[in-house]
Amino acid sequence: MISGIKNQKNILDKLKIEKLNEMQEQAQLAIHSQPEVVLLSPTGTGKTLAFLLPIIAELDSNCEEIQVLILVPSRELAIQIEQVIREMGTGYKVNAVYGGRAGSKDRADLKHLPAILVGTPGRVADRLRRDDYTTDFIKTLVLDEFDKSLEIGFEEEMREILEALPKIQKKVLTSATHGIEIPDFVRLRNPITIDFSDEGKSLLEIKSVISESKDKLESLVDLISHINDKENPNREEEQKQPLGIVFCNFKDSIDRVSEYLTENRISHGCFYGGMEQKDRERVLIKFRNGTHNLIVATDLAARGLDIPELKYIVHYHLPNRKEEFTHRNGRTARMKSDGTAFVLKWRHENLPDYVGNIAVEELESAMVPKASVWNTLFISGGRKDKISKGDIAGLFFKQGQLKKDDLGSIELKSDCAFVAVKASKINQLLTMVDNTRLKKKKVRISLI
Repeated sequence: MISGIKNQKNILDKLKIEKLNEMQEQAQLAIHSQPEVVLLSPTGTGKTLAFLLPIIAELDSNCEEIQVLILVPSRELAIQIEQVIREMGTGYKVNAVYGGRAGSKDRADLKHLPAILVGTPGRVADRLRRDDYTTDFIKTLVLDEFDKSLEIGFEEEMREILEALPKIQKKVLTSATHGIEIPDFVRLRNPITIDFSDEGKSLLEIKSVISESKDKLESLVDLISHINDKENPNREEEQKQPLGIVFCNFKDSIDRVSEYLTENRISHGCFYGGMEQKDRERVLIKFRNGTHNLIVATDLAARGLDIPELKYIVHYHLPNRKEEFTHRNGRTARMKSDGTAFVLKWRHENLPDYVGNIAVEELESAMVPKASVWNTLFISGGRKDKISKGDIAGLFFKQGQLKKDDLGSIELKSDCAFVAVKASKINQLLTMVDNTRLKKKKVRISLI
């Protein structure tokens, strides 16, 4: 037991986490002691770590087959969980498989089987059909955000996968929403439920903003400017701008909103299902490192994404269902922080009953936010080239002559890396470091 505690402390130190929260502690005890656990907790409360810690602690280090299967509703969540497991530094191999990724990459990754396989139901089902590895050693199944997987049409694939897993001994289901019906095909007998679904909601404010115009575009710009001005009254260039998401219901609306924001010189990213996977990943990277302070998105961004704490979200359109309203709002006021959800309402529009009675936010005249001080650079080398974050920082500091404050976050991937650098230093830096060597690889470095 002492060894397990020590290993957990090492993992938390690597993740820069001082201690587990109450939900994580309860979940850990339940998953260790019970064969079936349903974990309900809002987005951003640490559900991923809550189920990973006990599951990894019970892995068999002598087994060379897949032992754990984690099914998720989106590519982004698969990538996020894979990254968290790598950062835990346990020594166990993990791979993520998902749609939009070349099947040849899956085959190359799975040539040496991981202890933990993470994936979307469609791609996992496809791999089970095509590949000949045994599923007899998969003893643990996690259905993360299981209600979202069912909602977006993965029921058939999930049924197929569960039928292909004859030796499951432990099932963990997670959701951010209370009251979700668990389908019969999951075959839960007597699950224990860890319910923290009401945690952190008390600090969320929901307000409406009245628009005189039906298209609401001008009011949206006024609102974004108003929020930024309240957070940065002195308008200092280095002050951190509040992070937010504008939710739209349709891709066409995102295009229209994005075009209007660009015309008004408000920097932002766009995020929706029809985008190439590479472009979706880069939008989130630029959001995490501060290059973008705003994303215009569909409900795809309402949960299951690794993004920073948001100060606000805006319902440019309201969703059709209360559940999605709740999930969108759950992107802000997380982990006992405050945050505001704004409902942008045309003056003659009637709000659905699920919104309830909400206060009206009066907008004060304000200038549009300044552009971010950060830009993002792409580096054509990553972990598989034995490149570390320290190698990249060393190159930029020594050869690129950057100062510490000029370098932001570094995200290291298998075959590439993304680095936030002060926009004012980009041109000078590129002349010094592009087409140079990192470890033994000559890398190209470019602005994205």
